[in-house]
Amino acid sequence: MTYSRGFALRARGCVLAGLFLLAGCSGEGATKAAGPSRTPAAAPSPSGTASPGTAGPGTASSPAAPLVPPLDESKQPKTVAEARRLLGRIVIGQEAFGPEVVRSTPFESAPGRWPVLDEACVWQTTGLPADVLATNTRYFHVPAKDGRGRLRLNATVTIHHDRRESGWETARAMEEVLRCPGQKLREGEELKNLWGGSFYLGEQMNGWTEDAFSETGEYLSAEDGGPYRYTWSQAQFGPVTVAIAAKGAAGFTEEAMNALVAQGTSRMMLQAKQELGKAAG
Repeated sequence: MTYSRGFALRARGCVLAGLFLLAGCSGEGATKAAGPSRTPAAAPSPSGTASPGTAGPGTASSPAAPLVPPLDESKQPKTVAEARRLLGRIVIGQEAFGPEVVRSTPFESAPGRWPVLDEACVWQTTGLPADVLATNTRYFHVPAKDGRGRLRLNATVTIHHDRRESGWETARAMEEVLRCPGQKLREGEELKNLWGGSFYLGEQMNGWTEDAFSETGEYLSAEDGGPYRYTWSQAQFGPVTVAIAAKGAAGFTEEAMNALVAQGTSRMMLQAKQELGKAAG
């Protein structure tokens, strides 16, 4: 089943669960075939949330707007090489999360690969689509100790040509939750009962990013057990999207996991704004 961006835009401000709009929103939009998918939360293969994006009650007012500077379009990358350099200045290392978080092995996604959620709700990988100049996912974890399990974290940055393309990426993330509330990351690793919401700047207390998306559900793993809490938080500024995925573990509270997600997402968003925002003058 394919959803249009028009449908996704009309769903903003609603809470999405499975194929139902819980907030009672509806609307019809022009049909457009689904494009390439966002980067998923799948762990790297051997070969290769009250998060910032989570909406809360109320609506952000104009005082929050300065947290998102105007985009300086002259700073947008025009080539793959420029995009890769920009990506390197935005993506974070383990130090951004605090002393408990360490690198996983492998540490980074394979270059030039892009994940797509297929019709059977299984994540596959393919080459980069035309609207993506560069993307990178880094993998981290909090080691198991003191009665707690291993909590996994992924940090993803994607660079598009412009804001229109990055907006489509966010819209498709919403559509994926509608189409596939259950997703298979790889053999022995699944997400269940996913729901999500997306909010433009100024909607539902989103005063920090042009477009915020978050999804929450359950993570089950043959290796790690479960079900545990799962959260994905994504934000957009100009041609850039940044995201943190967190897969919970035994002994971790929701608050502790959300704090790590918020720390990582806000750090990358801040760096994107510093790189591409207009200087105050």
